[in-house]
This record gives sequence, C-alpha cells and structure tokens, in this order.
Amino acid sequence: MQALKERILKEGQNLGNGILKIDSLLNHQIYPDLMREMGEVMAAQFSHLKIDRILTAEISGIAPALLTGMVLNVPVVYARKKKPITMAGPVFLETAPSHTKGGDVPLLVSAEFLKEGESVLIIDDFLASGKTLMALARIIQSAKANLVGVGVVVEKAFEGGREAMRQAGYDIPIYALATITSMDSGKIVLA
Repeated sequence: MQALKERILKEGQNLGNGILKIDSLLNHQIYPDLMREMGEVMAAQFSHLKIDRILTAEISGIAPALLTGMVLNVPVVYARKKKPITMAGPVFLETAPSHTKGGDVPLLVSAEFLKEGESVLIIDDFLASGKTLMALARIIQSAKANLVGVGVVVEKAFEGGREAMRQAGYDIPIYALATITSMDSGKIVLA
C-alpha cells in the first residue's frame, strides 16, 4: 500500500534491534484517512473468505482491525493485556514476547467473545517473529474456532515470522500492507 509505505519512510524511525517506531501513524497517533484505506485494502484481501469475527491484540492492532471489521461488517475482539474486574467467567490466556515492552505480555480473551466453529481473521499491527500472532492463533484454537487468515499493517520479513508460522502448521493466507526487508545500518528498506 503506497500511502502507508510513504508514511513509514517519512515518519518511521529505526530504533535499532529490529524496533520500528511508527507512533505518528499507528501506535500513538492515527491518521483516519490512512486507517480507512488500510481497512478497505485489508478487507478486500480477505473478502472471499467466510469471516465471523476479527481478533487482534491491544492496543496498536485495534484501529486497523476495527476499520477492517467495519468494511467486512463483522465484530472485532481484542486480546487484553490486563484482566479487568468486568472479565468474569472463562478466559483464554496466552503469552507473547513484546519487543517494545522487553518481556512477555499476557493476552486474554473472554470466552464469551470467541465461539466454537466460528471463522476468525487476525488483523494486527506487526508480523515480526510471529510469536504474538501464533499466541492469538492458539487462543482461536482453544476456542475451537477456525483461523482463516492473518493481515498485518507491517511485516518485518527479516525476522522470519511468516516462515515460523508456516513451520508451526498455520497454512493460511497472510497479507501485509507494507513489508520491510531490512533495518540494517539505521535504514528502513521496504519491499
């Protein structure tokens, strides 16, 4: 997606160690026109699939998941990182490492929002190592629902997450709006 790539090159910062700071367009500030276009493009990629619900992780995945959900007209559920007192009853819990938080973070989804047999699409901010997406996929499996695809705003291809997911047995369509092939020497190189 050209508009996204241009924003990444203009506003993104390579902080080293594979960390891409795109706070100005996804993680802290959001351009509604760009987010709407991302949702439309993502929805078009997966419109041929039966999708009952979208799953993402808080917080940076919520905006692209919501706009995709609006276009597809399906509910969006996000995995929470802290259990609020309102989350009663059974929950699905997985953990995933966070580059930016420097450790594992819990991902919790109330069982009432993922139903057995549903077709679920994951939409998230990044595909790097694939560990967060695989944690979300395990939540879907725990719910006895079906993972039908993964869409991400940015894929850092050099971290091997797509291949890790395939090796873990996730034979599903994976789509990235922008793919970064290298972040060596302080640069950001897009495919």
